[in-house]
Amino acid sequence: MEEQKPVVPIRILGIDPGSRVTGYGVIDIIGVKPSYVASGCIRTAEGALEQRLAQIYAGLSEVVGLHRPSQVAIERVFMAKNPDSALKLGQARGAAMVCMANHGLSLAEYAARQIKQAVTGQGGADKEQVQHMVTAILQLSATPQADAADALAIALTHAYNGHAFSSLGLPVATSRSRRRSTGRWRL
Repeated sequence: MEEQKPVVPIRILGIDPGSRVTGYGVIDIIGVKPSYVASGCIRTAEGALEQRLAQIYAGLSEVVGLHRPSQVAIERVFMAKNPDSALKLGQARGAAMVCMANHGLSLAEYAARQIKQAVTGQGGADKEQVQHMVTAILQLSATPQADAADALAIALTHAYNGHAFSSLGLPVATSRSRRRSTGRWRL
C-alpha cells in the first residue's frame, strides 16, 4: 500500500499598505482550497510619519512572527489624485517591504485593478463588492473591515495567480478554470 504524503498548507500574507491603516490578511491554501486564518488592521497613532512607519513595521513583524507565512503579496502603489497621499502610501509600502525582507520573505505585487478582477470578476469593483466576495470565498461568518478585506483579497489574488500552487508543483489554474463565486477551483 502506497503511503500518501500529508498535504502541507501554504500560508499567504496579504498586505494592504496605508500610512494610517495597514490591513493584513492571512490565508492557508490546503490542496487547492483557500481557508481563512486571520486578518486585521494596524492602526497608527497620530504623530510624525517616521513614527507611524515604525508602527507599521512593528505591527507587521508581529503578524509574521505569529502566523509564519511562507509567501507574501502586497498591493502595488497607484497614483492618487493627491501626490502627498501617494508619497505617504509609498512610504508605508516601503516599511512593509523592508519588514518582509528582514524576515527573509519575498513579495509579489499586484495592482488594485488586478486584485478586484481576481476576486470579484470586475476590475472596477467597489470596496463593498470586494468585502462581499472575500466573505463568500472564505466562508466567513462576518464581513471583515474594508482594509482587512482588501488584504485578504490580495492574498487570494496571489493564490489565484498560481504562485502558491506552482511552489507545490501543482498545475496552475487559469481564470477560466476556477469559480470565483465559491473560491473553489476546477483543474
